[in-house]
Amino acid sequence: MNNRIKVLFLTTNFHKFEEAKKIFSNYNISLRQIDYPKIEIQSDYLEDIVSYALKNIKVINEPILVEDAGLFINYLNGFPGPYSSYVFKKIGNKGILKLLENVHERNAYFMSVVGLKTRKNVIKIFKGITYGRISRSEKGSRKFGYDPIFIPEGCSKTYAEMTINEKNKTSHRSKAFKKAIDWLINNLDNI
Repeated sequence: MNNRIKVLFLTTNFHKFEEAKKIFSNYNISLRQIDYPKIEIQSDYLEDIVSYALKNIKVINEPILVEDAGLFINYLNGFPGPYSSYVFKKIGNKGILKLLENVHERNAYFMSVVGLKTRKNVIKIFKGITYGRISRSEKGSRKFGYDPIFIPEGCSKTYAEMTINEKNKTSHRSKAFKKAIDWLINNLDNI
């Protein structure tokens, strides 16, 4: 690939951008963070939130990405799910741990939904899921969201105890972004 693909990532979250940029750099794709007004609806489905945001972005000169993610805890019937950001702001990791106090069943999963809107107004949705469990306490120095309490399946460390490269090997976000990258690479004429 001689010409480098350029993609915009609409997010105000530096941690998300940092993770995504590392992934995209492995594929000769230039990712640039932008802060553009985004309408974020409330919905029980991450796909609806991402799709609505993309449909309401009017002017773009490059393909643009929007990502939303949620932590779904089995014992809490999938809560906080698509409301993860709001719940984190209100009760944080300590609140989630309090809700699971004395609970043995701690299975959970992270889901990331990445939406891509091309210059031709084609919208594509990509999903990544990582299963794991909620730890009994906060662990790790990377204090991004629920990372200090989520242990991915097959791992002994929380996301917050991992480097970005380690996290990107198993993360929900990495899985969704890699699907978007694969589509971009295979559809150069459509972006």
